[in-house]
Amino acid sequence: MYQQQQNNLPSSLDLESENRQFSGTGGISQENTGLNFVPAFLDHESGEVEISKFRNGMPAPFHSLEGLPESWITEKDASGRVVKVRDSVISGFVRLGRFFTREQAVDFVTECA
Repeated sequence: MYQQQQNNLPSSLDLESENRQFSGTGGISQENTGLNFVPAFLDHESGEVEISKFRNGMPAPFHSLEGLPESWITEKDASGRVVKVRDSVISGFVRLGRFFTREQAVDFVTECA
């Protein structure tokens, strides 16, 4: 299951660390878009899924905290950049209307290889 990496960043969701952890496995956007995976987030608290978006609301081709609902955001920096979200929020992907954790995406990509 998802394991949060501890570091010195203020974000509760360390996307850079996750990208390093899942690099080469099919668990990052650059490696699974050909299988119709779209970067997304799941809030376990509300059960809501959100496609990753830029601050302006346009879909992002990678995981971006900027377009998440305000109710999921717990901290922004002085310039308004999102630096922390609820601990119940995880990154993953949506494929054909279904949310996949990064681990589930890895399994799917491995099965398709």
